[in-house]
Formats: sequence, C-alpha cells, structure tokens
Amino acid sequence: MSLSRRKFFTLAGASAAGTMLASPLEGLLARKANGQPIFGGGYGSLVPDPKGLLDLPAGFQYVTFSRTGELMSDGTLVPGAHDGMAAFPGPRNTVILVRNHELGTGFDGSRTQGPKPYDPIAKGGTTTLLVGANRQLIKDFVSLSGTIRNCAGGLTPWGSWISCEENVSVPDATNGLLKRHGFNFEVPANATSPVDPIPLVAMGRFNHEAVAVDPKTGIVYQTEDSGSSLFYRFIPKVPGKLQEGGVLQALRIISRSEVDTSNARGNLFKFNVGEKFSVDWVTIEEPNPAADTVRVEGRTKGAARFVRGEGIWYTEKNGKSEFYFVATTGGPDLNDPNGLGRGNGGGQVWRYIPADETVELFVESTSRVELDMPDNIVVSPYGDLILCEDGGGENYLRGVTPQGKLYNFARNALNDSEFCGACFSPDGKTLFVNIQSPGITLAIWGPWTSKRA
Repeated sequence: MSLSRRKFFTLAGASAAGTMLASPLEGLLARKANGQPIFGGGYGSLVPDPKGLLDLPAGFQYVTFSRTGELMSDGTLVPGAHDGMAAFPGPRNTVILVRNHELGTGFDGSRTQGPKPYDPIAKGGTTTLLVGANRQLIKDFVSLSGTIRNCAGGLTPWGSWISCEENVSVPDATNGLLKRHGFNFEVPANATSPVDPIPLVAMGRFNHEAVAVDPKTGIVYQTEDSGSSLFYRFIPKVPGKLQEGGVLQALRIISRSEVDTSNARGNLFKFNVGEKFSVDWVTIEEPNPAADTVRVEGRTKGAARFVRGEGIWYTEKNGKSEFYFVATTGGPDLNDPNGLGRGNGGGQVWRYIPADETVELFVESTSRVELDMPDNIVVSPYGDLILCEDGGGENYLRGVTPQGKLYNFARNALNDSEFCGACFSPDGKTLFVNIQSPGITLAIWGPWTSKRA
C-alpha cells in the first residue's frame, strides 16, 4: 500500500466470501451506538513467543514456511513482499495457497522469476504452495511473473485467484518496461506450473486493489486505490471466463452525479450513515487507455468518487448478495478538525446491494484509537472477522466477534511489518497469514471453537 501508517476503526479488507460478515460489523456498530464496551478478551491474553516471532493466546500454535530467499521446488528463490493470498482445497487433504508478491521493477534483489514473464523487468507476481494436512510445505513454485505490485485481489467461485496490479506504468525511454501495466491476471488454483500471463484487459487498466465476485451472476466488482477512485463492475461475456472479455462500468449515484463521497468538510453533499441511494452504472468505453484515464472517463459520465478504494468482500443476507467496500481515507479530516482536507479521514465502509441497486455509507470513522488500520480481512468459520493490521508501529491480527467485541488474536513480535493475506484452510482448522517483510508465511491452529470473552 502507498501509505506507511493508516488508521481507522472500521474494516478495510481484501475480498472475502461468507455469510457471517455483516453480523460482526453490525454488532460493533450497535455496541458503539449504545455506549457499550467494544473491547473483549477474545481467546485470552497473548503469550510472548520465546522465538520472538508471533505472540498468540494460550493453546494456539504456529509453524512457518516459504520465507523470502529460501529455495523453492522450481529451483528459484522465494520472492519477498508476501501479500494477498487465498486457500483452496488440494488433493488428498492438502491445501493450495496462491500468494501475491508486491514487488516493483528491476533485475536486482528479490523477484518472482518464472520462465514466461509478462514483462521481464517487472519483479511481482504470484507463487503457489501445496501444504500437507500436517501443515508442512510439500511444494512451491512461481505461478505468475513479470507483473508489478501484486497487492490484493480476490478468489473466484470457479477456483482461481485474481491477482491485481496496483501500478499503471507504461514503457518509456528510462524504465525498461516492454508492456503496459495496471491489469488483473488470473491464476487457477490447480495450476502445477507457471500460467500464461494473460492480462484481463477488458477489466480495465488502473490502480487495481481488490476484487469480489457475485456467485449468483458472475459479475466481478473492483476497487481502485487512488485519491479519486471509482467503484467498478465487470460484466463478463461468459460468467467464469474472464479472458473472453466483457463490459467495464463505474457506479453512479443517480441523484448526485459525479459526487465526491468523502464527506470532507466543505463538500457540497453530506452522506449520512445508513442513508440509501439509488445507483446506476456508466460504461467505460476505453478500458485500456494509453494514459491513466479510466476513472477520468467515468467521472465525466457522472461516476461517484471515493477516496482510495481498497478492500471489498462479498456476503449474502436474506437471500441477497451484498458487497462491502472501503474508502480508506474517506470521512472528515481527523488530523485537523477545523480543516477542509480531502483524503485525511479515518475511513469509510460502503455497502452495495445489486438486487436493489442501492449504495449506502455503512460505517464512517470518528476516531483513530480503536484499530490501527486493518487491511486484509477473512471471515472465520467460527463467526468472527480476523483483520490484518497495517500500521506504522506494533501490528496485530484483530478479531471481531458476532457480538461486536474487538480482541487481539496475534501480535507481530518480530518487527513492525504488516500482516496480510489471511485465509482459512477449507476445513477451517488452520489460519494462514503472511508477515510481509521479510516475507514469511505462517500456519496457525488451536482451540478455535472455544468461547471468546
């Protein structure tokens, strides 16, 4: 991500699917509204790790594997900057992990080094890991290479990982690039060797952050990490076959065309939490422009602007699909209560309901004290949200119970690097997560079903 310290009390996530998501959010909001304590004991106090890596509650254990610089099964070294990740069922009770690496350009230092890179000078990409039932690494290899800053993304209902480039660089006389960047790439979970790096051009060329798929329709919703980002949807020609193209569109609030949703002081329009607005969608005619102008086209057609779209996740409630997406620095300026600054807020969470074609401000930060900028998120099989912090000091894995209580689940005892890529194994017994720097993947297990305080 582009800021070193980002805080807000709400929930910024990578894409996650689950039916329990809204409940912890609603529980948290209800406790705040009723003046109840929002902090709980969770699984208990964190026990200092004698290895100095990961503090966990009593009864929980962890192992590490696939550290930056270790030799992989394909003969290359594990790249650094571990980031977004998803878990899929593998053969014979194994787990397949597909993991992003948020790396830039150049031929020196850590890189994903595959035999058929999209762009040879670009160091980002994905690695695929096969993990046994005993949580031991069986195999790992580069599955996508030659891309830039693969940050977040999202899993699909048809068993693949969409890896997103958070960079829109183009070739020029100085950078050595051979191709345009700013695309999504699909990596099937069952790939056993590097995939052909085919950019999903029709999904747009912009600063991609995360995606989430509506399993009812196959429509892919996308966020953009920019100070004036839009909220997009991609309607594929054939659901589940993104390479065959489709239509890219951006969300417009019908009654407030081209509106700034940040709620910065001095804005013409104010958005209140829980107030629903009817929306429609404007079509992006040029999804692959020479310059970074996809959102410019959308704005000229009336699309709503959000401040640094990041996480998005899918859930279902009362039979309806719902998507929660984050404007990371939306909301009034918390650094200067009297200021008019846009993009200095503590963050917003928006909810979009496709069946109703409505959007609403679901949460807006009013304080920076409760959570230190959670980033990736996963829905626990046991009803909690597990959030990865990405702050500038101590970073935690934080939990939110269905009753809305926050608790510390794990602490990075090694350094101040962020947690990212949290995901549960298909059987729900293991939480996989990354420490981005120096690049470590961890498997955590323990008494998940015990009662949280």
